[in-house]
Amino acid sequence: MSALGVLVRKELHATFTSPIAYAVGTVFLLVVGYTFSLTLFFTKAANLTYIFHQMYVLLILLVPVLTMRAFAEERKTDTLELLLTAPVREVAIVLAKFLAALALVACLLAASGSYAVVLGLYGEPDWAPIYGGYLALFLLSCLLVSVGTLTSSLTENQVVAAAASLGTFLMLWFADSVAYLTPAPFDVFFINLSLIGHFTTFVRGSLFLSDAGYYLTLSLLALFLTTRALADR
Repeated sequence: MSALGVLVRKELHATFTSPIAYAVGTVFLLVVGYTFSLTLFFTKAANLTYIFHQMYVLLILLVPVLTMRAFAEERKTDTLELLLTAPVREVAIVLAKFLAALALVACLLAASGSYAVVLGLYGEPDWAPIYGGYLALFLLSCLLVSVGTLTSSLTENQVVAAAASLGTFLMLWFADSVAYLTPAPFDVFFINLSLIGHFTTFVRGSLFLSDAGYYLTLSLLALFLTTRALADR
């Protein structure tokens, strides 16, 4: 097995045996399930648009809790130095932690897919927004997990890492609000930097490569910066 495979297996074991993972998963599924039931009962509409926006908010709030331990705990317990002196590249360490956290979030998204199954069994939903919504949530998860991993690599305090992640997510969420305060062409930059702006197009069923490129580019940038932060230690 490759070094990356060994590290991924180790991180998956650490992630899925942590009580934090199950606490976060329980909160996520209970809140989304409750909202889905109420929305379906009151609107009688076979769509998940409101649910997708709810999951968007929950991921922004909960992912910092999942990623805060990635490197901060390693720094605090002095095991990061031991890991960095092992015959593995920094990029493999970063990818292992990223993939483990992303796997947990993907499992939560897959579990929420049961709501789409319910709609398919008892209604006639428009599947394009549903497919687009789940694709958007997965791409959003990649971005959030990568940024959370980056902030965790910069501090040994888990609370600081979570707060920095949450602050970054909120600034990206409301980046388009800054556009009204800045002159051209900076206003276009802040509009294109907004998380919600690229998310809503997917939920409407409109898939654009520019929106997917936004999430993938920022995710890769965050992973690159995390790798550099480890390499510079």
